[in-house]
Amino acid sequence: MNQIYLGLGTNLGQREQNIRQALTGISSFCVVTAVSPLYETLAWGVTDQPPFLNLCAAAQTAVAPHGLLAQLKQLETTLGREPTFRWGPRLIDIDILFYNELIMSDERLTIPHPRLAERAFVLVPLAQIAPNLRHPQTGQTVLEMSTAVDQSPITHYAPAPWPGLWPLEN
Repeated sequence: MNQIYLGLGTNLGQREQNIRQALTGISSFCVVTAVSPLYETLAWGVTDQPPFLNLCAAAQTAVAPHGLLAQLKQLETTLGREPTFRWGPRLIDIDILFYNELIMSDERLTIPHPRLAERAFVLVPLAQIAPNLRHPQTGQTVLEMSTAVDQSPITHYAPAPWPGLWPLEN
């Protein structure tokens, strides 16, 4: 089994329900082992849109990286995501952040996620479930990266929406 970390976000529709449905869908091809609390975040990139709910999940999977990407994109479509512009509003977005200690980049997929070190909306929730996880290229821990970014646009929203996986309710 391969250890993966995913980032999930939504800013359209019933945001909490979107996240729960995405986690349920992910659990059909992965074993979800940890889920962070939910955080509300101001939009990043294109800022004139509703705020996002974000969380991170740890999981194990036997699916290879490109197959995992295909399954995640299919899940997004099944849940109702429609094409939009880069950094635009979305019903659900699921990103592969880490896949074991793999470093890869091609026209479809880059692992680790190329912009995760810039994004508080990824690093803050990821630090809740994997603070000591090391970036295979920089050697920095997730906690170190999270303290290096501006955390002001992100606020705790709710406990993890996946019962039994988050022992400490914030």
